[in-house]
Amino acid sequence: MANYDNLLANVPTDLWIGGQWKKASDGARFDVIDPATEGKIASVASASVEDARAALDAAQAAFGPWAVRKPRERAEILRRAYDLIMRDAERLAKLITIENGKALPDSRGEVAYAAEFFRWYAEEAVRNLGQNGMAPASGARIFVHHKPAGIAVLVTPWNFPAAMATRKIGPALAAGCPVILKPASETPLTMLALMPILEEAGVPAGVVNVLPSRRSGPVVDAMLHDPRVRIVSFTGSTEVGRKLLHGAADQVLKTAMELGGNAPFIVFDDADIDAAIDGAMIAKMRNMGEACTAANRFYVHEKVSDEFTKKLTAKMAGLKMGNGLDDGVALGPLVNKEGLDKVVELVDDAVSKGAKVLTGGKKPDGQGYFYPATVLSNVPDNAKMLNEEIFGPVASLQTFKDEKEVVTRANDTEYGLVAYLYTKDLSRGLRVSEKLDFGMIGLNRGLVSDPAAPFGGMKQSGVGREGAHEGLMEFLETQYISTTW
Repeated sequence: MANYDNLLANVPTDLWIGGQWKKASDGARFDVIDPATEGKIASVASASVEDARAALDAAQAAFGPWAVRKPRERAEILRRAYDLIMRDAERLAKLITIENGKALPDSRGEVAYAAEFFRWYAEEAVRNLGQNGMAPASGARIFVHHKPAGIAVLVTPWNFPAAMATRKIGPALAAGCPVILKPASETPLTMLALMPILEEAGVPAGVVNVLPSRRSGPVVDAMLHDPRVRIVSFTGSTEVGRKLLHGAADQVLKTAMELGGNAPFIVFDDADIDAAIDGAMIAKMRNMGEACTAANRFYVHEKVSDEFTKKLTAKMAGLKMGNGLDDGVALGPLVNKEGLDKVVELVDDAVSKGAKVLTGGKKPDGQGYFYPATVLSNVPDNAKMLNEEIFGPVASLQTFKDEKEVVTRANDTEYGLVAYLYTKDLSRGLRVSEKLDFGMIGLNRGLVSDPAAPFGGMKQSGVGREGAHEGLMEFLETQYISTTW
């Protein structure tokens, strides 16, 4: 912990409720662990149900004044928040690396991505446009506008502790909604560190509240069953998403669910292999593969399989592993022991069923939740990793012969978040994209996430969209007024 003292010196560790730092009502706290050393880096307040009610009181008090603020005023606050985050980008990036484990260049990218949601929604805040017209049959005038829906409960994951929160906070504030954020207990520090920045930007007290907690189930459930809450937005596993959807049903809440993925990465025989390798490294290794958008299943045409496999193995083997703050490190530790154990289990399962390890494949000795970049070829169809999210730096390779076959195999999953494909034939690329049952397609690109684009999936990968104008609409209710004169 000593090496981090300067970085952690001014990071808040209490609850942020109504514009004030508060201890948990019962004094409870929990430890935040550095995944690179397995040592304690901070002790953070653990919110109770009573604290959740206090946050709801603060949000309700802030709702009316914030909802009637002029859109331009809300926009200027969001734009100011963008500028302040970029001012503090290096400090925030190092904080992400400390509590999440990802390499510092990756953390820097996340901070820029996270800040961009505030800049984007600073522009969208002034584009909450309605419509008017005349009803063809009755002749009545139809006026349609969009109102702030109300208090939003936001539940965010540990893999992108800044971006997954700003992707929700930005549109909520632009729409005029106050929020209560429950960050993942593995990575609460980044969001707590953002609160003084939002306060400096001009976000009024009570508009954003943050409740880190080890008692997530009871705390979130209590809020979902409070009549003042109108929205729940969650990013995380499909398993937890299902539970939240059940809880949200009791109050018939608006729901936005960004859930799990099982992304195929398809390389056709006419693909630019070097470009496909570059895309594969992004799609697979962003955040060490701990992403719902991570390429999970590589399908490579048999004619180019040898070349692609050889080049991907070389790239993966060349990644330097270590503490994410160290120079030259591209692969940090996984976030916790559970995540590491899951990757070990999936790799061992595949190997036991006939997969071949081309690089990596074995947990190193020593402290930290490290796992090397791993490439497996000849992965059998019955390997668990083809049906579950790997959430680690492991590429599983299979071959295919024709387009129809690979589309069928790619779609053979309950998930439908993102798919990637590489081909020089644009007509093939668009044709295959339309046949893939995924909410997002990376066509000759290994990165699809963009604040200006609607992020979300089909099937059991989620409900609703984040980013773009669609993300703003998730926090608005449509009202229609009928009148005549």
